[in-house]
Amino acid sequence: MAQRVTFRRRNPYNTKSNQIKVVKTPGGKLVAQHLKKIGTRPKCGDCGIALAGVSQLRPRQYSSVSKTHKTVSRSYGGSRCANCVKERIVRAFLIEEQKIVKKVLKDQAEKEKKAKK
Repeated sequence: MAQRVTFRRRNPYNTKSNQIKVVKTPGGKLVAQHLKKIGTRPKCGDCGIALAGVSQLRPRQYSSVSKTHKTVSRSYGGSRCANCVKERIVRAFLIEEQKIVKKVLKDQAEKEKKAKK
């Protein structure tokens, strides 16, 4: 006959925060070990994809873990994915280029006005 196992904490219900794993002790007894909830993967703030290189922990555990587990060595490291960072850089570059083109066209227009007078 299978041995019964009971919860070891005061909460008697099978909720998400009260999950157990049945373990056999060296004495041959079956005992319930309470499991901690696993954290969700940190997501990119722009596209929502899971970030590579960042640990999957519960929010409080990030405080007790070193910086290398929380970020990657890149601008916007633990916040945005590589593709979104690349997109931002390209967008910023193109905007700057556009400003330069506008300025050049404006200067040319002014030169033409002066040449006509």
